[in-house]
Amino acid sequence: MEDYFLAEKLSYRLMGCFYDVRNKYGSGHQERVYDRALDEHLSARNISFIDKPKIPVYSIDTGRKIAIYIPDKLIDEKILVEIKAKPFITKKDQDQVRDYLQTTTYEIIYLVNFGEENFKPIRFVLSNKNKKFTQVLSA
Repeated sequence: MEDYFLAEKLSYRLMGCFYDVRNKYGSGHQERVYDRALDEHLSARNISFIDKPKIPVYSIDTGRKIAIYIPDKLIDEKILVEIKAKPFITKKDQDQVRDYLQTTTYEIIYLVNFGEENFKPIRFVLSNKNKKFTQVLSA
C-alpha cells in the first residue's frame, strides 16, 4: 500500500543503492566520492535523479518563494537526499533536513552519512498537508 509508507518501492530501491555504495567504498572517502558513486548506482538501476537541483524555499508566513535550496539529489521528482561523510551526524544536521522539509513541497528526505562507523541512512517525512506554508497558500 503506497500511501501507508510514502514512496515505499522507490525508498526500498534507494536504500539498496545507499548500502551498495557504502559496502563498496567503506567509510573513509570524501563526500564527493560517495556522491558520484551514488550517481552510478542510481543510473545502473534506472532510477531517475537530478544532481544538485534548485528547490524553491517558501515563507512559512506568506507562502511566497524566498530562497533556493540545493540538496545533493532529487530522486524521481519525489525524494530529496543529503549526503555527508563525517564521523557522526549532529543534531544540527538533522534539524537542517527537517527545516528543508518544512519549507519545500517535498515530503521525504534522506540524510545519508557514509562516514559513520554504524551506517544507517535516516528518513524524514513531513506531509504537505501538515506544512504551514501550504495552509497559507490554500487559505
